[in-house]
Amino acid sequence: MKTKILLLIILLLTTINLIAQQEKETKCTEKSVTLETEQGNIEGTLLIPDNLSNIPVALIIAGSGPTDRDGNNPMMKNNSLKMLAEELCKKNIASLRYDKRGIAASKDAGLDEKELRFENYIDDAVAWIELLKQEKQFNKIIIIGHSEGSLIGMIAAQKSPVDIYVSIAGVGQSADKTLKEQLKSQPQIVIDAAFPIIDSLVQGKTVDNVDPMLYTLFRPSVQPYIISWFKYDPQNEINKLKLPVLIVQGTTDIQVSVDDANNLFNANKSAKLEIIEGMNHIFKEAEADRQKNISTYSKADLPVKKELIEVIVDFIY
Repeated sequence: MKTKILLLIILLLTTINLIAQQEKETKCTEKSVTLETEQGNIEGTLLIPDNLSNIPVALIIAGSGPTDRDGNNPMMKNNSLKMLAEELCKKNIASLRYDKRGIAASKDAGLDEKELRFENYIDDAVAWIELLKQEKQFNKIIIIGHSEGSLIGMIAAQKSPVDIYVSIAGVGQSADKTLKEQLKSQPQIVIDAAFPIIDSLVQGKTVDNVDPMLYTLFRPSVQPYIISWFKYDPQNEINKLKLPVLIVQGTTDIQVSVDDANNLFNANKSAKLEIIEGMNHIFKEAEADRQKNISTYSKADLPVKKELIEVIVDFIY
């Protein structure tokens, strides 16, 4: 009996020590990091576990539009990327996330619309990778690209080699094809006017006469950027990666589909594909109903799906 009691005490003390150690390891510190460019500074946040070295670090690349380092935009606050970073830190994985040039604290680095190219975002990601490589405390660099950031990350990983690449809700075809699919739900008059413009931009040719109803989408000043974006096919780019690749997709994502994830996987069969039930575009638990799904985009306190963190952490380690 005494032996059993002693064993229970030892087990209890061991458990307490493990919990205490875990709590100690999950404390994290945020550090502001600046990337200097010719146009202005790009601002980022390095989130790193306290008192640890020789650990992995993830470069988190945000999606399209005015999305900041936390996954928010002026209209919606969901903290998706911030939560992702915080959960990774609890697992002893540091991360660097940043405001894209022209956005939030990186506003001064913005370019005139007519001067902006998709390559600018790629070059910025490469510069961040190079900065992380200078930090001796990291033993592994991971790219985590979300949505449009998935494509940016694929190409950046080719220009500055990293250890692991992770795509979350990455589109599985070139942007011109995606845009045509989205426009198919519009009246025929819109399709007839838009498709020839798209075809011209795919060929690298700008269009002078744009129908007023399509001006917001295809205004002359944005056409050079669209041309630079259209020329990249995610299937071709992910096929070029010769490193561990993880493709993650949620089943209730109303912006990117499971078909996109399958397209990426079929283009790189050495990758690992993870489909997460009930996860939407911003990593939250959500129904497929569009209105209910979109409502999560403004819920800053709604946690990200734990399964997302689990599959990423398992893949990194």
